[in-house]
Amino acid sequence: MKILFVLFLFSFNTSFGQEVKEIVRSIYFGGGSAYIDRQQAQELYDFVKSIKHLEYYEINIMSHTDNIGGREYNEYLSRMRSKSVIDLLRAMEISQEKLRFKDFAFEAPAYDNNTWEGRERNRRVDIQFKPIVF
Repeated sequence: MKILFVLFLFSFNTSFGQEVKEIVRSIYFGGGSAYIDRQQAQELYDFVKSIKHLEYYEINIMSHTDNIGGREYNEYLSRMRSKSVIDLLRAMEISQEKLRFKDFAFEAPAYDNNTWEGRERNRRVDIQFKPIVF
């Protein structure tokens, strides 16, 4: 699986004249997996390092699953996916205080869980880099 590209949603200018945009990056997982492979990890690392003024962002991690399996299992899987992303970001020396997370499991599907493609796209963690407004 690959990390999807960036979605720009919101922007503002800092007091230094630097534009800061809300950015969402998604990591997609295989069924029943919370594993982030080396290529995905490197792509996320390169992406995070490319963000200028990371101090102007809070980072929200939102974990999702498809609807295959029971509630308890999907809640566990969602937590494990969040943990994988948090561990990776922490390894990039991002402080725990900047990180917030919400595990949705299969409660908030963005895609149709009645199709194979929809389930595949629901197996993800969205990483939102949200500008901090001073």
